[in-house]
Amino acid sequence: MAVRTAERTASQAPAVRTRVPRPVVAPDLRLSDNPAAAVLRAATTGPVFRDKTARATGLSIATVNRQVSSLLTAGLLRERADLTASGAVGRPRVPFEVDHDTFGTLGVHIGAASTRIVVSDLRGRIVVSDLRGRILGGLTIATPQTGQEFAVKTVAHSAKSFLQRWYRRNPLWVGVAIGGRVDPGTGVVDHPKLGWQTAPVGAVFSEVLGLPVTVAPHVEAMAASELLLPGVSQEVADDHSRAAHGSSLYFYVRETAGISVTLDGRVHTPSNGPGSIAHLPTGSDVECSCGRRGCLEATVGDRGLHARAVGRGIIPAHNGKASSTIADLYRAAARGSEPARELLAERATVLGRTVALVRDMLNPDRVVLGGQAFTTYRPGLAHVARAFNESTVLPPTDIRVTGYASKVQEFAAVVTSLSALYADPLAALRRVSA
Repeated sequence: MAVRTAERTASQAPAVRTRVPRPVVAPDLRLSDNPAAAVLRAATTGPVFRDKTARATGLSIATVNRQVSSLLTAGLLRERADLTASGAVGRPRVPFEVDHDTFGTLGVHIGAASTRIVVSDLRGRIVVSDLRGRILGGLTIATPQTGQEFAVKTVAHSAKSFLQRWYRRNPLWVGVAIGGRVDPGTGVVDHPKLGWQTAPVGAVFSEVLGLPVTVAPHVEAMAASELLLPGVSQEVADDHSRAAHGSSLYFYVRETAGISVTLDGRVHTPSNGPGSIAHLPTGSDVECSCGRRGCLEATVGDRGLHARAVGRGIIPAHNGKASSTIADLYRAAARGSEPARELLAERATVLGRTVALVRDMLNPDRVVLGGQAFTTYRPGLAHVARAFNESTVLPPTDIRVTGYASKVQEFAAVVTSLSALYADPLAALRRVSA
């Protein structure tokens, strides 16, 4: 069944369906070999011709024509007759591209401290303004630290309210990226840092928003964004091309720490949930909530680093009427505070050593570093590189910082919202239209 693509007007009811529970669909974090998915993926970077698509995907021109016709009927693609080559002999060659104006997906990243909500087009780009030019961007709220039932419903209703502002887009899917352990088939989450146990995240979002929902572990989703979203920037596109072959290690640190591995175009998703590097020993004297000292997450996470900055008198506990944050530490370093710079260099050194340890265990073809612990304070990267080179026992490897910078959480949510569409777009639309 084709999805209607007519734009909704302001006088029509919002596109969000609140009374029809939709399924929870497991994330499919891989480069799909589905023919329709391959054609859709080829069109995410801009207008493309059928013959070029056949060469890029390895499909026959007949197969490409069939898939383009199906995707045009479904409304996911549109032809660009205005770009037809002038003076062509015979049937004109009309390029096609992803329709990035009609549809949208909702991405939600639930972090330990804050939650980010964004709307994406079908290219995987975050939409920042509506058709009238109003800047809406994304929404950031504090993650509720209350009981899990209230917290999940609060975030879901905030997401619904934000989505209703995009009434001219037809919403197709919701993607939730979150830490902890996720049951991908049910969207049930255990998140010790938030105190959640068997929280029905997928079911609540489905009930509140009336859309199909996918819930994914956030570090695996971050690794998938490097793999599946090549159209966001040239730097990301280059990383995407490399990640399609061989193995990649994605190493993430902000408030939490985690890793994910990509093998030949597929993010490895262990059946028992992602592994943990939170309690790897670092040799520091920082006390961890587990009762031991020197655990990685307690040493390098934002919360622990902020506490040490306050304890050392580098930044005050309160900045005016509000409590200070890790951002105050970064600002102090940028303004020339040597104690602030030394503390951030300490963290960077621990990070470099730990990345080297994990890399030496797994020996991937490339390493990607993500999260604000790597991207916010750029001078720290020199300390990361130095500690890594001094600690690794293997030859040099391809190691880089994610091209998403401070937007890595948002794009983890975006790729989660798009994963089913990118794996099998026509089957995904049948779920939406059922």
